[in-house]
Amino acid sequence: MTRKIAMALRSRPTIEGAGVHLKRVFGFQQAPDLDPFLLLDDFSSDDPEKYLAGFPWHPHRGIETITYVLEGHVEHGDSMGNRGVITEGDVQWMTAGSGIIHQEMPKGRDDGLLRGFQLWANLPARDKMMEPRYRDIKAGSIPVVNLDSGGTVRVICGRFEGVEGPARDIVIEPEYLDVSLPSGAVFARKVPLGHTVFAYVTEGAAHFDRDHDPFAYDVQGENYFDLERDCLIRSGTLVKYADGDGIEISASPDGARFLLVSGRPLGEPVAWQGPIVMNTREELRIAFEEYRDGTFLKHA
Repeated sequence: MTRKIAMALRSRPTIEGAGVHLKRVFGFQQAPDLDPFLLLDDFSSDDPEKYLAGFPWHPHRGIETITYVLEGHVEHGDSMGNRGVITEGDVQWMTAGSGIIHQEMPKGRDDGLLRGFQLWANLPARDKMMEPRYRDIKAGSIPVVNLDSGGTVRVICGRFEGVEGPARDIVIEPEYLDVSLPSGAVFARKVPLGHTVFAYVTEGAAHFDRDHDPFAYDVQGENYFDLERDCLIRSGTLVKYADGDGIEISASPDGARFLLVSGRPLGEPVAWQGPIVMNTREELRIAFEEYRDGTFLKHA
């Protein structure tokens, strides 16, 4: 059964960190519908004044953060001694587990352009306090599958047409693909029943519903005075699918590029405050007390 669109989300401007202007694709309010994913930010900008303040030292516990840079670069460091630069096409897959303190400082290209995304994935209760780990995935290690349509798929995590991505042994069994389609190309994909599946359009536009029916789903974040309902999903919009075993996407005449992400839902309670996500309010209280007391880090 081909999946239908359950809802579409238009990204909204917000400010995070020390003053970074970005687009929040989804977050706390939408997270129950996107389990096991918690948050997706699009930090693309061509104005350095809107991102150079960055994300100074801050803690995480109970989640994984996945940073994908398309243009420019992000300097990073953490309490495990990792230091480096995430540059064009690179991915940083950081499992905070029991606790990590890190910073991320975005830097654009010489012309000021910065493009990238950060996705938060939840960890199940049994793994909340696992040992933190860091995976520095360079662009050259991410395989690219060429499609018959002339499109491409970068396989960051999961398996596509027998090709496995470099991010492996991830707790929630996710798939993370970067798909580019030329004009009018059709992309069909089998997906596991019961898994959460969403796509975020980064360039161009596409039909994500085989029936091309704009009245078959809700659009969150729309202007209520906009009476035009376009069945094309455009850049800056996320599509969350209902259940089924496959998806079919057809690019507009201008082509399309989108992130396609899926994962096994956890179905667990979420207690979330700031950069820490646990299962109970008591676990949150302990985490914040430990951070104040200097006992937050459990693995040196």
